[in-house]
Amino acid sequence: MSTTPPSIDEAAFRAALGSFATGVGVMTTEVDGVWHGMTANAVSSVSLEPPLVLVCVARSAAMAGHVVAGGVFALSFLAASQSGYSNRFADSSTTSEEKFAGVAARPEVTGAPVLDGAVGWVDCRVWSVADGGDHIIAIGEVVAAGARPQAAPLVYFRGAYGGFGTAS
Repeated sequence: MSTTPPSIDEAAFRAALGSFATGVGVMTTEVDGVWHGMTANAVSSVSLEPPLVLVCVARSAAMAGHVVAGGVFALSFLAASQSGYSNRFADSSTTSEEKFAGVAARPEVTGAPVLDGAVGWVDCRVWSVADGGDHIIAIGEVVAAGARPQAAPLVYFRGAYGGFGTAS
């Protein structure tokens, strides 16, 4: 009896997971006075006590090294009107300076920037970093947070952006 699991077709795997609608965020950090950011949607709450969140980052992404070096990160959960930010921060060919040019953001408690206009945000100190195959799993302890309850979120589903109305 084989103990090696069958390999799954990468396209089928992507199609299946792309069928799970997610929010869209921008993960940011600060290292030696320089802000860095990337689009992230592999995000989850982990624990209420202590308050922990996780975000998965490709090992090949510059952000993986920046988060480890900086020891902090923030997540800004984008509003429906902020799809341009998602595209901008997903572009790995641009510099950190280009990504933040013209973007209204402010440093929070840890020094990591939070994007203005986001529907919500968390500011974190790195709690731990775990192996996740071709990704790292950065777990952060939330030290500050905020939300705009009336703002509609940006949603990503099957390769496209959408919106979601807020409950009244």
